[in-house]
Amino acid sequence: MIAALWQPVSGCGPHCRDAAGRHAFPGVATLRMILLAVVLVGGLLLAPLLRGLVLRGVARAMLAVLGVRLVRRGPALKPGSLLVANHVSWLDILVLTAVSPVRLVAKGEVGAWPGIGSLAGLSGAIFIDRSRPKALPATVAEVAAALRSGRTVAAFPEGTTFCGTSQGRFRPALFQAAVDAGAPVVPASIRYDSTAAAFIGDDTLVDSVRRVAALRSLKVTLVTAPALRPEPGADRRLLARAAQASMGVAGYRLAA
Repeated sequence: MIAALWQPVSGCGPHCRDAAGRHAFPGVATLRMILLAVVLVGGLLLAPLLRGLVLRGVARAMLAVLGVRLVRRGPALKPGSLLVANHVSWLDILVLTAVSPVRLVAKGEVGAWPGIGSLAGLSGAIFIDRSRPKALPATVAEVAAALRSGRTVAAFPEGTTFCGTSQGRFRPALFQAAVDAGAPVVPASIRYDSTAAAFIGDDTLVDSVRRVAALRSLKVTLVTAPALRPEPGADRRLLARAAQASMGVAGYRLAA
């Protein structure tokens, strides 16, 4: 039971993806993969020198070479906010990094991903070891400390990815960090115009990147809702439910 709560499972799989073909011309996917590698390597070489500015540029360039168009709507993020979003794809990491300097909260496995893991690590990512539930309080404390220092922290409280036509329940643990730090919580919805972007089922990162690169085009819309400002001692479970409910205000629809 504890393991199920700590490692939520999505019911989404390959059957959830778009059946209609939206493929680019032959050779486009290969060219995009090559350009992606060039951008990533160049960015990782420069990032230690310029950090935030370079990381945002690298994320934007990676989306561009993959043919992904990013649309941003809603209030601007203020430093020291906890940004909570639904989770669809590894692309979500690039989307959030592209719009604002953030420290990501991610499962430990992400740190081992080629390229994406390095990008997350350079952003100051806080990795969660899901095999050690007892480590969760220390992770919450680390997030709270980052928020108090004025850093914006981005998290995916569903705990796993969904296809975009369904969603999981927001887990409340990380909301305690916002309560402890007195930090605003900014709910956000991430919506793709094709479920082909979803990183679900038995996907590998390489297979998912190839599938995205082979699409003719892909649009992702990030919409932020007005910030929630928890009172001292607020209930993290109520805060999590309020954040997820307010995603409707941000334009999130299960059928989007």
